[in-house]
Amino acid sequence: MEVEGRAALITGGGTGVGRATALDLARRGCSVAVNYSRSADDAEQTAADARALGVRALAVQADVADDAQCRSLVETAVAELGRLDALVQSAGVTVFVPHADLDKVQAQDWEHLMAVNVVGAFQCARAARGPLELAGDGEIVNVSSVAGIAGVGSSIPYCASKAALNNLTLTLARALAPKIRVNAVAPGFITGRWLAGGLGDAYDAIKGAMEARAPLGRVCDPEDVAAAILSLITGSDLVTGQIVAVDGGMLIAG
Repeated sequence: MEVEGRAALITGGGTGVGRATALDLARRGCSVAVNYSRSADDAEQTAADARALGVRALAVQADVADDAQCRSLVETAVAELGRLDALVQSAGVTVFVPHADLDKVQAQDWEHLMAVNVVGAFQCARAARGPLELAGDGEIVNVSSVAGIAGVGSSIPYCASKAALNNLTLTLARALAPKIRVNAVAPGFITGRWLAGGLGDAYDAIKGAMEARAPLGRVCDPEDVAAAILSLITGSDLVTGQIVAVDGGMLIAG
């Protein structure tokens, strides 16, 4: 897809990978709706930065775990931008619990992570289906994680939710073809405040260990993941149902 003159909705678009993706799309002439749940200031800043690049942009609050809010989010994006060509689903949550500490995982952890990371992605895709089909060559890119492939990450519920998102990507790719392509990126360790906040004092040590193990010698910045997302949107129109790891080669490190 050529994104100039098109419009995209980015869930979780105010920070991290979502922000990097919104600005990358804006640089290429694509208008953006920047969704947020709680980070209003960050989302408004991202939208302002996108407008400074010469495109239409707005910040829209919605909790993707709520179906009615998903539908309202898509309606607002289409009403303000005039169309919808791409949906990038980077909204996500986690809890940091050592995998061996099974008793520390609470029922609400499972409920919240699945509601946002999996059900929310389904609900937004369902809400966006109509305008994406109207565009004629719509795109959905889900932001998953290598946690869903290798079973390593911040917690067992997080790993399971991302594995479910990978499966959702495949099933939606079949269900929404041929008018909409559905793919996912699966980042490894991503630099930034999300992991820094969750890992605390261990952040630098874990980052260093990951860099030492990765064949390419470094971990992801948000911009690396955004570049992979853009490659799926702007690349071959025959790619669908794929999970693209963006991890510096971590999964092949052995």
